[in-house]
Amino acid sequence: MLETSTLPQWLIALLGEKFFNACIIHEDAKKNEKNVFCLDCCEGICPHCLSVHASHRLLQIRRYVYHDVIRLDDAEKLMDCGLVQSYITNGAKVVFLNQRPQTRPSRFSGNTCMICDKGLQEPYIFCSLSCKLQYILGTGGKLPKYVYECVNITFPEPGFDDGQMTPETVLEPVASIRTESGSSGSVGNGGGASCRTLACTATTEIVRKKRSTISAGFRPVCGPVLEISNRRKGTPQRSPLY
Repeated sequence: MLETSTLPQWLIALLGEKFFNACIIHEDAKKNEKNVFCLDCCEGICPHCLSVHASHRLLQIRRYVYHDVIRLDDAEKLMDCGLVQSYITNGAKVVFLNQRPQTRPSRFSGNTCMICDKGLQEPYIFCSLSCKLQYILGTGGKLPKYVYECVNITFPEPGFDDGQMTPETVLEPVASIRTESGSSGSVGNGGGASCRTLACTATTEIVRKKRSTISAGFRPVCGPVLEISNRRKGTPQRSPLY
């Protein structure tokens, strides 16, 4: 459980809000899901509320696999996102706000989240912003070093999308990660990324060879039938007339 006593009020509200529920102010309107967060009012709002909050700092919330995510560019204006697993979906890098509950104990033997043991791609050690905050607070880290005072967030133009992400999501390439200072760096010591690339290439080549072998040895069972059916027929013989 994330200890919220030392967190800014807007951050407590952001992590605790239930987004994509119907807005109680516009409950009879269409497209009334709360997919925007107002940092000044510390509440989730729907597209119909935007006119009232036009001069406020607004953050668009997106939805992926039934969980709330925000764009990495926006998240980095609010806090240090170093070592938090990011994903590329709909052409934008996103991070999860809260950890995703696991229905069964994790059996993942590779790299996992420091807080919830969620399987992650190396070298990331947090699956969400919430998990990183929980780790910082649990280890006595100085919160002002990681949480920023955001003055402005660029909000999409009118007619922005509904925040629903497509399932075609990929992990952020490990060759370019965010460091604790927010800058990009290469992974591991020299040649680490190259080794992964070579291994990937070798695996791909093996798969191709296997596919070629299977294709060469394959003989369609319908071949002879097609050959017979394409054979030209002779002149038909009429029965004699008596």
